[in-house]
Amino acid sequence: MPIDRSAAEALDANDALARWRDEFLIPDPDLIYLDGNSLGRTPKRTVAALEDAVQRQWAGDLISSWWENDWLDLPLAVGNLLAPLIGMQPGEVAVHDSTTVGIFQLINVALDLSPDRVTAPVIAFEPSEFPTDRYAAEGVARLRGGSVRRGLDDLTGVDVIIRSMVDYRTAEIADAAAETERARSAGAVTVWDLSHAVGVLDLDLPALGVELAVGCTYKFLNGGPGAPAFTAIASHLHAGVEQPIWGWFGQTDQFAMDNPFTAREGIGRMLHGTPGVLGLVGARAGISLSAEAGIGAIAAKARALTGFGLELADQLGLATNTPRVAERRGGHVSILHPDATRLQQTLADRKVIVDKRDPDVLRLGMSPLTTRFTDVFDALALLADLR
Repeated sequence: MPIDRSAAEALDANDALARWRDEFLIPDPDLIYLDGNSLGRTPKRTVAALEDAVQRQWAGDLISSWWENDWLDLPLAVGNLLAPLIGMQPGEVAVHDSTTVGIFQLINVALDLSPDRVTAPVIAFEPSEFPTDRYAAEGVARLRGGSVRRGLDDLTGVDVIIRSMVDYRTAEIADAAAETERARSAGAVTVWDLSHAVGVLDLDLPALGVELAVGCTYKFLNGGPGAPAFTAIASHLHAGVEQPIWGWFGQTDQFAMDNPFTAREGIGRMLHGTPGVLGLVGARAGISLSAEAGIGAIAAKARALTGFGLELADQLGLATNTPRVAERRGGHVSILHPDATRLQQTLADRKVIVDKRDPDVLRLGMSPLTTRFTDVFDALALLADLR
């Protein structure tokens, strides 16, 4: 049966997560926002939390806020809030810096988990991997006198692999369990980038065999622009973790100013400099929404939204490279068109915001807490008219 707008309206009417849209600031109700896979919408509770952090805590309590308002423990407290969303336990996740810094740290951690390695390190990634992952890997290889391998077909001699769980161009989900085990069998350690996966997939990293992961909080977790990223390390590895950036927040007794550096116990050893409190406050507010709504329900709606989008794209004759199998795709649908730049701008002029990846990809991010089925219908119908 052809899909019409009434079908989208019916899906919205029966959406169990529809009420969560009211938790967000949406100043222009006519704007269709399908770029939450790049930057999530603004939670109302984030505004309140930041106002409290600035006016009551910073302005009122001043320096005592580090103790009175638990600023010192924010990276670990926010990490504990995020941990269940990826199947990790309290004490296995820290939220503290950018994704790039986290990747740099974890590649080094992964290399040092094999102390018997005597050759120059080899770090592998797909040539199409997200740029910052490739750049960080190349930077580590340069600093440690190693090399990079572009491609994952042959893992012979590879020490560390960096790869995204969800492909940022196609939304395809990697077979993390199989790929982690394949790497392990070849003697390599895999660092997984969850930036396009966390907050939209129902993840259980231990069940997948994933021990090292990194990801951002400003996409599907709605943490805010530049919100701090997270690093996750399985607890059984903590004692052997040697991370490369030493700073006073990673020191066992950070206020014993004259002591030599001794790394903290647990995931806290991944910390280094003074954390950005306001960024952490924003990230905590955004993460709390996903925690309360339930990652299982969020992931189910993501599959429904993207599945609806793919069916409609087929009906409208729009080309896509996003997987049709629901369990193999993340939270966006990619439409292929040789004139993607023009289409993105024309859509924006009509109050439809989508993302573009050169040369020919339009990404329609379907953030489950804020995206409606009618948003998907209206955007794709307009896109079909404009092509």
